[in-house]
Amino acid sequence: MENTHSVLVLCLGLVFSVSLLVLLANKLKIAYPIFLTLAGLILSFVPGVPTIHIDSNLVFLVILPPILYDAAQNMSLKALWRWRRIISGMSIGFVIFTAVAVAFVSHWLIPGFTLEQGFLLGAIISPPDAAAATAVLQYVKLPKGMVSILEGESLLNDATSLTIFRFALAAILTSHFSWGEAAGGFMLVVISGIVIGLLFGLLFYAIYKWLPTTANLDIAISLVIPYIIYIAAEELHSSGVLAVVSGGLFIAYQNHFVFSHSSRLRSGALWSSIVFILNAVVFFLIGLQLPDITRGIGSVSMGNALVIALVIALVVIVARLIAGLFTGVFTKFMSRYITVAQNNPGWRNPLTISWVGMRGVVSLASALSIPLLLKSGEAFPHRNLILFITFVTIVVTLVGQGLFLPLVIRKVKPDSSIDQRPDDQQIVEIELKLMTTAVAEMEEKYGDQMHTNPLLLHKYEFMKHKIDLLECSVKGDGERQRANKLVSEFRKIMTAVTEKERSKLHYFRRKEGFDDDVIRLIENRLDLEEENMQDEID
Repeated sequence: MENTHSVLVLCLGLVFSVSLLVLLANKLKIAYPIFLTLAGLILSFVPGVPTIHIDSNLVFLVILPPILYDAAQNMSLKALWRWRRIISGMSIGFVIFTAVAVAFVSHWLIPGFTLEQGFLLGAIISPPDAAAATAVLQYVKLPKGMVSILEGESLLNDATSLTIFRFALAAILTSHFSWGEAAGGFMLVVISGIVIGLLFGLLFYAIYKWLPTTANLDIAISLVIPYIIYIAAEELHSSGVLAVVSGGLFIAYQNHFVFSHSSRLRSGALWSSIVFILNAVVFFLIGLQLPDITRGIGSVSMGNALVIALVIALVVIVARLIAGLFTGVFTKFMSRYITVAQNNPGWRNPLTISWVGMRGVVSLASALSIPLLLKSGEAFPHRNLILFITFVTIVVTLVGQGLFLPLVIRKVKPDSSIDQRPDDQQIVEIELKLMTTAVAEMEEKYGDQMHTNPLLLHKYEFMKHKIDLLECSVKGDGERQRANKLVSEFRKIMTAVTEKERSKLHYFRRKEGFDDDVIRLIENRLDLEEENMQDEID
């Protein structure tokens, strides 16, 4: 009981501390993953701070599935298909090229470091992390197409890296390696992972579709979906990563058929909070790992280990830059023979995409999953050095590249023509079509009721005026400015009116005869109305 109490206090204290640090990061306008990693790193030097050890199972079984599932839920399937070639090339080609570069450089640089150990290290630090990429990209302004490419890559590249990791580890433990087995194993892992994810996606779709669920049940089931899919795939020696991603994409594409509006609203709010907490805690714990990782380095001095780690971190960054620029040239060449999403990527976009290569907790968890002993009973060679190199690479790429990312974007100036149409233009066109459809439906079927029902008439008139504003917003600058002025005035006045309503609502909190649950229901309605006002013709 006492141990449970200590663990609970530790977890609550960790979440609270991380929340305060995120507030400070927002105040300083620094992406919270970078700030939390630095904060954890600094705190690790403070005397009295307990040594923290991240269990690899904690990451792979507890933290990774919901993060991947949420990222898949928010990933555009259209964007994934549109950029399928570049995403596939990055998630496979970039990872393999980086792993090979790391393998040969580390084999040459570190005395007694075999090529198999080099490939093991390369597999660990070659893939950018989904959590790191998603979190950092929220704080920078990039064309949507580039964000889709980076998020798609970070979702899929773990399958490549973990396959290389498994075969490299097997080669070290058994002294046997076959390129044919590795290639065949990779294809089997990829195909089976996707199939398992889709099968579970169909299963949960059937549950949502044909069983009498409620909003609370929908959310409860959604919380266990990523864990069930991941564990099932891993038990079948497949890719849990690809299974969760493919299952998440399928369910996300179907959720408007099976979820009620209440389920979608509640689920979205809950999932964003859960993933935020997991991400924040993980990045903070990464920084706190330094004492635990440096304690076991004995084969080389700390100075030499740091130099080696920095060189390999530089190799990781340069290898990705080379691969990115080569991809731009290769895409231009192949556009002569096949249809590609962008015929001439140039150098700006590939360079920017290549710079966004932050490593995260998945790399550290992979390194921690290396066994302590070989089958012969001997200590696993260079295990602690591999851990230290992984840690330094994470810090250099996450903090270094992350901090300089806004500067790189300003200097390189990526081409926004990668996006087909601006978001605001798409929103206006869709809203105009939906509103026109609604007005036509009311005129055709409910004209008589509108004359006798003032609420229907009010809604009809409101939509008619909104159609006029939407039509103005797609015309010339003068009409657009007039529409924007009217909308801004509407928002300002209605926000003030809603705030007055909310003040009056507090009066009923103190008045006998009015229950708090009724007050909360009305307050929720006011909140939704205010939120809707912020979205009006944005």
